Parts: sequence; C-alpha cells; structure tokens
Amino acid sequence: MLFLVLWVMAPLSALALAAFWLRAPAGDLQVLAQILLAAEVISLGCGWAAYRLSARLRLATVQLKIVLTFALGLGVTLLSILFVSIPMFLSAHDSALLFVLLFFATLVALGFGHLMARSITGNLERLAQTADKIAAGDRETRADIRSGDEVEKLAVTFNGMVERLDEMQRREKEWEQARRTLVASVSHDLRTPLTSLRAMIEAVNDGVVTDEESVRRYLALAQVEIQNLSHLVDDLFELTQLDAGAPTWSKEPGSLRDLISDTFESMQAQANAKGVELSGSVEPSVDPVVMNSLKIQRVLYNLLQNAIRHTPAGGSVSISARPCDAGRRVQIEIADTGEGIAPDDLAHVFEPFYRGEKSRPRDGSGAGLGLTISKAIVEAHGGQLGVSSAAGVGSRFHFTLPRDGK
Repeated sequence: MLFLVLWVMAPLSALALAAFWLRAPAGDLQVLAQILLAAEVISLGCGWAAYRLSARLRLATVQLKIVLTFALGLGVTLLSILFVSIPMFLSAHDSALLFVLLFFATLVALGFGHLMARSITGNLERLAQTADKIAAGDRETRADIRSGDEVEKLAVTFNGMVERLDEMQRREKEWEQARRTLVASVSHDLRTPLTSLRAMIEAVNDGVVTDEESVRRYLALAQVEIQNLSHLVDDLFELTQLDAGAPTWSKEPGSLRDLISDTFESMQAQANAKGVELSGSVEPSVDPVVMNSLKIQRVLYNLLQNAIRHTPAGGSVSISARPCDAGRRVQIEIADTGEGIAPDDLAHVFEPFYRGEKSRPRDGSGAGLGLTISKAIVEAHGGQLGVSSAAGVGSRFHFTLPRDGK
C-alpha cells in the first residue's frame, strides 16, 4: 500500500511546494495539477502495460523490472518537463533542442539502469548455476559472490545451508550405520541367551538330563539367562525413552555425598572378590544437588562396575567429587589403574553395544549399553560425561551435574 500513498502524495506535495514556496497563483496551480496528473497517469499506464505484456510473454525478468523502474521514473520526469517547458519556448528550434537533450539523458539513464540490473541478475544467475551443480551431485561447489549487497548475503546464507545439509547427510549416514549395528547387536544379544535357554530346556524336557543335580544346575543357568534377557529389555526400553528426550522421572534436591557412599559400599564386595582396592574422596560442599537419585546412582554403579571389571587384581579404583564452575556445578570422577582404552576405541565407548575387545564373547557381563545409558542420564540432568584414557595406564570417567538441576 506504500506505493499508492506515494503516488497520491507526489502531485499533492508538488502543488503544495508551488503554492507556498513559489507563491503560484490559483490559475497556474490548476494548470500544474493537470500537467502532473497527466504525466503520472501516462507514465504509470505505459509502465504497467509494458510489465503486463512482458509477463504475458514470460519476459518479466528481474533485469527488465529494474529497467522498467528506471524508465517509469524517467517518463514522469520527461513528461513533466516537456508539458511545462514547451509552452515557454517561442521557437520550434528551442523545443527540438530540449527534446534532443532529454532524449540523450534518457538513454544515459536507461544504460545505467541496465548496468545496475545486470550486476544484480548476473550474481543471481551465478547463484542459480551453483544450485544446479549441487543438485547434480557436486557438493563441493560454493557460491562465490562479492557484491556487498543483499545478493552476497543470500549467497553466504546459501553456502551455510549447503554445509548444514552436508553435515545432516553425514549424520544421517552415521545414524543409519548405527541403526544397523544396533539391530545386529540386539539380535545377537537376544539370540545367544535364547539359544542357550532352548538347549537347556530341551535337554531337561527330552530326558537327556535326568539326575536331580544336573536338572537344578540347568534350571539355575536358565534363570541367569532369563535375568540377562530381562536386563537387556529394560536397558533397551530406558535407552529408547532417553533418546526420545522425554524422561518420566522427577528431580529433587538430594545428597550426592550419601549417594556416592551408598554406591561405594555396595560395590566393595565385588572389588574385594576381584582383588581391587576401592577409595573415595567427596568434599562436603558438593551437597545439595537437584537430581534423580536412583538414576544418578545407576550412573555411579555402571562406571564403578566398569572400572572394577577392567582393573586387574592388585589395581585400584577411586571415586571423587568436588564443586566446580564457581560452585554452580559438581564434578564426579571415577579413575582406575586398569588396562585402559585403545585410542581407536576411545571415541566409541559411549555407542550402544560397542566393545573394544571384538573377540571377547558376550558372557552376560553386560550388553554394552551401560555407558550409553549413563551418558544419556547425565545429559538429561543438564551435565556432560567424558573419558580420558591411555592403554596400559588406566581410564578416567568424569561427569558434571548442575547444582540446580537445570
């Protein structure tokens, strides 16, 4: 609607200037109003007709629109000057000279308008060519436009979009590969205990095992396999909920010091059986922490159990907790003197079902989801879980939690 306001205000403003600035009489104002309206109507009519004709012929390019804009402005100017000036000249020679000069000015202005239009459309064409190359599969091509205007900004945004699309495509391939690995791993971890269960049940049911002691041993082994299956299903269900980003558990202020102490005591028997020394150091100022105590305890349990499992007899595992980030967060670290993690495996330890030791059989010691779930729980609390390790020296798992749970 702005263009309508400007079209109406243009003759009114010119008449107002003539009346108050030039002190033009009423008769001259009436003639001037007729000239201005005629120049405006003729110019707009010709410009609109030219635009509609070019649109009908599918020639309404950006370049033509800019040139028409220049022509429209020039048309209004030329007609206004001609209508006012021609009656003022006494000879036809003077009128012809004025027309020649105005024709010259028109061509110069239209040439400049064409040049400006070409500078814009040329950059747009290069941007379109870049898009065609990318669509054809050349993902390394980028739009190189240095015009200093909005078209350059568009090219920068376009290049950023292509880079983000490349990143999304790369992640999609990684997710697809991870999905296939996950399905294969789940199938393996489900098939192995199911095969054992079927073999033991068939042995008892077919009478292959008849003595009472062997039957009890088979049933006990079957119970262990059923528990492993139950744990695997529970882990998969929880991992699905965490990946969906919608945990159903609540958080409330609690004592991280007491939670670490309870977990420490529950893991002491396992450490003693393995011949591993457990030690802990927790600063009293870590409390309170807004958290879900059961979930954070599971993280501690997973990390401690993992450290004990990979630490040989005579080694040690320590746990420590202290405030950090000016007291706004707490950091918990579990360190061991175990076998460590190979550099090639370090970047994958939090992936589902990942095991650095490819040849190690799946013996019920875990389905490879403990670290994945731990990382998801910590991140759901607004924290971060990381690891540093050196093969043959040991590993350090550390995670942070915001004190306010946000």
